[in-house]
Amino acid sequence: MAEDMEKLIEILRDSKKIVFFGGAGVSTESGIPDFRSANGLWSEKLNMELTPEQLVSHTYFERFPKEFFDFYRDKLVYPDAKPNGCHKALAKLEEMGKLLAIVTQNIDGLHQAAGSKTVYELHGSVLRNYCMKCHAFYDAGYVMEAAPEPPRCEACGDMVKPDVVLYEEPLDGDVMQNAADAISRADMLIIGGTSLVVYPAAGFIRYFHGKHLVVINKTETRADRSAELVLRTPIGETMAAAVAAL
Repeated sequence: MAEDMEKLIEILRDSKKIVFFGGAGVSTESGIPDFRSANGLWSEKLNMELTPEQLVSHTYFERFPKEFFDFYRDKLVYPDAKPNGCHKALAKLEEMGKLLAIVTQNIDGLHQAAGSKTVYELHGSVLRNYCMKCHAFYDAGYVMEAAPEPPRCEACGDMVKPDVVLYEEPLDGDVMQNAADAISRADMLIIGGTSLVVYPAAGFIRYFHGKHLVVINKTETRADRSAELVLRTPIGETMAAAVAAL
């Protein structure tokens, strides 16, 4: 393991244009679980067999808005979560001029909370919410305080929707383009906290043609065979220790 850490530090030193591509595993050390671990409570309430993916689908949002927000508030919004070692290490790499961008599938805003500036949020953010009719902005607190009812716009009374990409919805075109451009310019791509099973987000790694591909994930990923280095260690501890050694 010490050899793997030394190798990671060596690669970080050698790289000048790093991009980090992260998933849910990045935030688990901040106390945010993968929403797929949700139990069957919401299925029982509606007397329907529902997967977690269905619970955060556009169809479910439209048909069962109250139940959608019950699940959303309980499983997707963690206002007390704080950045962990990985978030802070990436912010430090950007401050050092070595990190081009973070491309994240997470919606918790912890990268920005840690100080990162260039963050492409493929699936949006719970910190942004907009009225579906007049597009007035509301923060996460407003959505949480409206419980147990769905949040309504103070200006026009229409539904307020989180700026989160639900299943059945397309990713934002500008965010996709910016993420692809950053990855294509990188000399090092770190894939962390994701097993690369969620598409289209996972397909972004095909834009990488740089020198160093590193995977830090507790389970096997689709990129392992192509990677120069694979670590199965906790990503917060790993990134914090590696960046501290630079």
